[in-house]
Amino acid sequence: MAYWLFKSEPFKWSWDMQKNKGAEGEQWDGVRNYQARNNMRAMKLGDKGFFYHSNEGLEIVGIVEVCKTAHHDSTTDDPRWECVDIRAVCDMPKPVTLKAVKANPKLANMSLVTSMRLSVQPVREDEWLEVCKMGGLLPAP
Repeated sequence: MAYWLFKSEPFKWSWDMQKNKGAEGEQWDGVRNYQARNNMRAMKLGDKGFFYHSNEGLEIVGIVEVCKTAHHDSTTDDPRWECVDIRAVCDMPKPVTLKAVKANPKLANMSLVTSMRLSVQPVREDEWLEVCKMGGLLPAP
């Protein structure tokens, strides 16, 4: 299993909106960055991810799961752009702020710190476990 981080501006797509989609999930569309697209192409069914509120909140608020692998992004006719579908798994009991991530030396090399603008990022297993621990999510899903 691999781990990821999905960034969303809550006024466009919030954690509550994601949870309301239920088990069917929702496509993670609108990504127009090749590296983020390639990250989605690498995802497998069941991979887990952090749901991160960007711009507003700046915190990891939930856990999602990939429920459909890479496919054409229905929001464009351009065949270069693909997306995955994700569904909500659970809330982060205590949201983990960007400030807390940056303050944790164990997370100094996390993409959230080093590649802040990238909207879909890989997360190493040790980072996954540390952030889950910080958020009171034990055992980590």
